[in-house]
Amino acid sequence: MAMAAPWFLYIPLIFTLYIFTKHFFHKLRNLPPAPILNLPFIGHLYLLKKPLYRSLAKISGRYGPVVLLQFGSRRVLVVSSPSAAEECLTKNDVIFANRPHLLAGKHLGYNYTSLAWTSYGDHWRNLRKISSIEILSTHRLQMLHWIRVDEVKSKIRSLNRASEQRRVVDMKTVFFELTMNAVMRMIAGKRYYGENVEEVEEARLFREIVKDTLRLGTEYGTSCR
Repeated sequence: MAMAAPWFLYIPLIFTLYIFTKHFFHKLRNLPPAPILNLPFIGHLYLLKKPLYRSLAKISGRYGPVVLLQFGSRRVLVVSSPSAAEECLTKNDVIFANRPHLLAGKHLGYNYTSLAWTSYGDHWRNLRKISSIEILSTHRLQMLHWIRVDEVKSKIRSLNRASEQRRVVDMKTVFFELTMNAVMRMIAGKRYYGENVEEVEEARLFREIVKDTLRLGTEYGTSCR
């Protein structure tokens, strides 16, 4: 125990040297500003609190409109000004078009081959072309306009009944179910949320899959491949 005490005293010094060394190399590489305290393994995750947008706004207010953060093993660029966002999304859009290879993309995105997870290239352009023509074209959206109108009317009737019964309504859930029903009716011709669900068991399984996908996507958010 007597020999261990001097070594223990070096830990704060080693940690301080680690922090300042990372900060020095960060400056040397001409990267955007970042909080100086970049902890091992977790990076800047300790700065995040709910709600997330307020935490990021506070960081941007202190370090500027473009901030480079470290979330675990991943670097995250936080852009909070219109001019910087335009620089990223118009002049350098090809550079920022690639998706990070996270575990969510591997397990939930068919090994990074779906439109949401594949990197910019021929495969992505082909998927985007198919989506634009078959699903998102003006003609196609006009053909399916009645579905969106029908779903909005259904939700309004549901909200009206809830108002008459003086029930509390979670609007976040209402908008989520409205969006999912509209999308799934356009794609598969079926409703899976709310009232008038025809195939109850299939709808239940679908809701469970969506719930698990959203949960796993959040957990995998900062995980590397």
